[in-house]
Amino acid sequence: MVHFVGAGCGAPDLITVRGARLLNEADVIIYAGSLVNPDLLHYAKPGCEIHDSARLTLEQVMDIIRGAEARGLTTVRLHTGDSSIYGAVREQFDELQKAGIEYDVCPGVSAFCGAAASLKAEYTLPEVSQTVIISRMEGRTPVPEKENIRSLASHGATMVLFLSTGLLEGLQKELLAGGYAPDTPAAIVYRASWPDEKIFRCALKDLCATARENHITKTALILVGGFLGADYERSKLYDPGFSTEFREAQK
Repeated sequence: MVHFVGAGCGAPDLITVRGARLLNEADVIIYAGSLVNPDLLHYAKPGCEIHDSARLTLEQVMDIIRGAEARGLTTVRLHTGDSSIYGAVREQFDELQKAGIEYDVCPGVSAFCGAAASLKAEYTLPEVSQTVIISRMEGRTPVPEKENIRSLASHGATMVLFLSTGLLEGLQKELLAGGYAPDTPAAIVYRASWPDEKIFRCALKDLCATARENHITKTALILVGGFLGADYERSKLYDPGFSTEFREAQK
């Protein structure tokens, strides 16, 4: 049996209770060493076989899993954040299905949730933005043409950008060309929830310069949108003049 576990965005205690239990029960752990906090391996039981997948190919990962299955062992495949976002898990699922190996998925706290918590921000503010777009700038790995940054920026929604810190010059240009105003609030969150977390707020027009001045080149999320500003409408949910299933509006 293989358990895919979302490690959370960094802090070891942000893994789910289920994820921690599965780690503790695992005979074999294959973890994404380039991104997962190694302190999470403290959940492993004595004698657990541990592999860092940062230097492995998909085929090599599968060889380890098949070997564990042949020995009747339980494997945890530990991915950063939540494995459903840029986790490269679908290809692993397909290979496991071909091999007849059972697997399940334990969700994790994505970095986009960790970043919002660190910023003490709400992505969906009434009359500001009710849509969150999670995407990435095209680099060596292409994106579908209809999902290019310029096109997505035209919606003016909240944007959370993964895997784009090393491409900020082009990213800033495309966001502006797509329709965001130069003074649109933006933030760079470096290693959200880690002990060395850093947060930099700026206007979109200063995004690239802010990263350069603070030597941020990787492992950061870029957040853009009016949700980082001061103006928004109060939610109707707790408005005394708004009736709900549970409460009559006050006269």
